[in-house]
Amino acid sequence: MTSAKDIVSQVGQATDFFVFPDPPEHPEDKMTSFDHLTINGNAHYLALHLGNPDTTLVAADRYMALAPTRNMAGIRYPDLLVAFGADPAAYRRRNAYVISDQGKPPDFVMEIASPSTGRIDATTKRNDYAALGIPEYWRFDETGESHGTRLAGDRLVDGRYQPVAIDELAENVLQGFSPILNLYLRWERGELVWHDPTTGERVATYEDERAARLRAEARVRELEEQIRRQNS
Repeated sequence: MTSAKDIVSQVGQATDFFVFPDPPEHPEDKMTSFDHLTINGNAHYLALHLGNPDTTLVAADRYMALAPTRNMAGIRYPDLLVAFGADPAAYRRRNAYVISDQGKPPDFVMEIASPSTGRIDATTKRNDYAALGIPEYWRFDETGESHGTRLAGDRLVDGRYQPVAIDELAENVLQGFSPILNLYLRWERGELVWHDPTTGERVATYEDERAARLRAEARVRELEEQIRRQNS
């Protein structure tokens, strides 16, 4: 991943172009987002599912700001953001999502709960994201102890967030629909799952890919064994 220092060297120290620093590392926060978005491939496969990488940005763990600001006032760094009709190159140059550069706020942001951020995710950040005009804001909490609920979403209506309906599909399965992503978001036994209403299938993860590969390899071995028996 390109660091802020690398980008600064590329654009030149003599310019007035402000490049945001990397956000500070908070091990507890990074672990929760890593567990639910990174190591299992959730963010990666969401980006593949949405497609159009030249204009669709799926990003995480970088600052988001209304405009370039050296005093870093009023900035946030959501665990996940999605922006359609965006300029990913401008995002990389700034090392941040800057609304004045992009000409629009992100379309979707999500926070993954941790004990240290749970309260502000559900209060201060909710107010901030509404003020920035972000159409959807979602919160996922593996245990429900930090956010006070395991899955929550808000949709911007007339400048204010209105809660998204969350349905209990079965024991330990909660679901809400995101019109922005055209996906169901599920809290499923403590895991974050994207679910495609068009196909009726969940969006893949690394584990799904691995399982499919193992099934394919087993099928090849089965066919090879059948051929061996026929020729023996």
